[in-house]
Amino acid sequence: MPARLDHTIVHSRDRFAAARFLTELIDAPEPKPFGPFASVPLANGVTLDYFDGQPGAPIVSQHLAFLVDDREFDAIFGRIRERRLPYWADPAHAEPQRINHLFGGRGVYIDDPDGHSLEFITHTYV
Repeated sequence: MPARLDHTIVHSRDRFAAARFLTELIDAPEPKPFGPFASVPLANGVTLDYFDGQPGAPIVSQHLAFLVDDREFDAIFGRIRERRLPYWADPAHAEPQRINHLFGGRGVYIDDPDGHSLEFITHTYV
């Protein structure tokens, strides 16, 4: 059996604030404490474990892509616009305040408060 991703650690300045930023966008339950983590379980069994890094240490940006259906995309994109968050159609941030339509779907990129790139797509790129 091929390996399956179970969880990944996402470094943050404030684990619960960072986790809530995501859960509020995707309309997911409140993050749960798990040891030193604020855990966000996703629909496919993967858990994002937000972890406070060393105070003052830089956070290395990660890219997290979420596959959502059209209804979820509309809701998430609505929350992005409601909060007046900057968004882009591309990972290089060359197309501000636009979404993409790659592979017959829709996609948008935003940055979370710690500089991680969050991507929401309605169709996988492969």
